[in-house]
Amino acid sequence: MRITSNLMIATLAIASLPLSACDRGTERWATTNNTNVPIDWDKVNEAYKTADGPTDFEKRVNEIYEGDEVISVSVQDLPGNAQVVTGFFDKDKSGTVQEGEKIFTIKRNVTGEGTGQYQTQGYGAYYAYHSPMMGIFTGMMMGSMISSAFRPNYVPMYSQPYTTPPSRVSDLHSSRSSYRAANPARFSGRASGSNRSYGARPSSRPFGGGFRSGGARFGIRRREGVRRTPQRLTA
Repeated sequence: MRITSNLMIATLAIASLPLSACDRGTERWATTNNTNVPIDWDKVNEAYKTADGPTDFEKRVNEIYEGDEVISVSVQDLPGNAQVVTGFFDKDKSGTVQEGEKIFTIKRNVTGEGTGQYQTQGYGAYYAYHSPMMGIFTGMMMGSMISSAFRPNYVPMYSQPYTTPPSRVSDLHSSRSSYRAANPARFSGRASGSNRSYGARPSSRPFGGGFRSGGARFGIRRREGVRRTPQRLTA
């Protein structure tokens, strides 16, 4: 029978799919650090420009970030009146930046009397982000983290880097939770990197919707634009 033959071919085709293809539909629900939760980079750049110091900046950047993980910050002053700020997930709770933990770096340089520039580069899941060079100058609305570098008697404060202490991570998490609770319109129903949502009722359907028809959830995708027409079955 042709029907039996067709069923056997379809069954063999599905069985021959790689396991990774069948698992692909669940990847977005995996709980991992350094997941690609969207970041508003314009807000991060503005937070750096207006921050009054490292602790102020790390508080602001965690209010911007919409995932569950807490972003730690390292700030180091370099020779030539330069500064490098690194945002990272402190996965091993060491209080130091490991290469695989980086989320972004911000590099600031003073280019002349009362003028400077800074640039932000993403890492890991955010490697594709690379900001333009952003100019800064005396008289611009800036926080003391940047503006102090334009003072004639400026002495670098972070030749020994400041890094978010592991003991402060829980405080940042609590502060961010309060911020999210005070801004429900912004965070309601938005999923974090580990698929937790803020202010939304949990779904009763497993994995955010259960089985989807057509097999796309399990790595099988129908060809776009192909219309299936009924065929007469013959013995």
